Amino acid sequence: MNYHTALDVSLRSVSICIIDDEGTIQFEAKVPAEVEEIDKCLKLFSPSINSVGFEAGTLTQYLTYGLQAAGYEVICLEARQVSAALSAMRNRTDKNDARGIAQILRTGWYSRVHVKSMESHLIRALLSSRKTILKKCVDLENEIRGLIRLLGIRLPGTLYHGAYDAVVRQALESDGRMVDTLIPMLDARLALFQTYLKLDKQVKTQVREDPICQRLMTVPGVGAITALTFKSAVDDPTRFKRSRTVAAHFGLTPRRFQSGELDNPGRISKAGDPDVRSALYMAAHSLVVRSEQWCSSKVWGIQLMKTKGHRRATVAVVRKLAVILRQMWLNGTDFRYGSTEAKA
Repeated sequence: MNYHTALDVSLRSVSICIIDDEGTIQFEAKVPAEVEEIDKCLKLFSPSINSVGFEAGTLTQYLTYGLQAAGYEVICLEARQVSAALSAMRNRTDKNDARGIAQILRTGWYSRVHVKSMESHLIRALLSSRKTILKKCVDLENEIRGLIRLLGIRLPGTLYHGAYDAVVRQALESDGRMVDTLIPMLDARLALFQTYLKLDKQVKTQVREDPICQRLMTVPGVGAITALTFKSAVDDPTRFKRSRTVAAHFGLTPRRFQSGELDNPGRISKAGDPDVRSALYMAAHSLVVRSEQWCSSKVWGIQLMKTKGHRRATVAVVRKLAVILRQMWLNGTDFRYGSTEAKA
């Protein structure tokens, strides 16, 4: 007999529900959210269970890697689809959610989520740490910039992060009125900036040693952060059937609502990873506006800008850039200028 095993995962506990092909509940339990406890509970019911399913969440990576190491096939379900299916239930509890997920597994009406490798998650953690530290550093800079205006000190509009400490510290020490108040904030900002430099050095070192990132950086406008962000987000380029679906995966294609005589296309869906969209948008903007090297994508973007405007043209170039980057990764070729540019 075939069994369909569902897990409703919370932060500290997991509700387990096992049903047969007829939809009849065969086993239910609630165990701590530990791989060993889940494995022990499933084997207690039947050693023949070899697959489990749960919706994507905060413990997805931990449970996926752990259960796969224990010999199970892991089916990770798209959270939005599961939430929509379970919203029809009148009473939402962990037990009922596990029952609903089990029924979804039985019917096969679900979308499977790709769980990225540990390497990609570690890269993403490094990029997120770097971004967070830089954001806090900028917050302190803006706070200090506003407070020193009480003394009549006005900093230049453009002041690079590396020169910020020397300029502001000299101005405060010359005035002497708010030294005890702002120097501690300046010291904290300097410590954050030094931490940011260390993380930024790790990112650049990793990019230099990664042949895939070096290949992606042959595209004009694509730098180290964009290449590493794209690589960690895609993880495995073969999981996309077509290159054009990469743009849709990261929310770069228009929304559409069609019903009867109503057909309303909207703006881009903004689904998926916002960091990838931001990095690709900056790369496309640099390609169209700042790059001095001409290629077919730059020419196409400039021509589109004349009729659609800068923003729409840049988004269109972003979609094309996602296609090119994925195809270059698959083919193992560098970017080629002119009509021989990589095509999907």
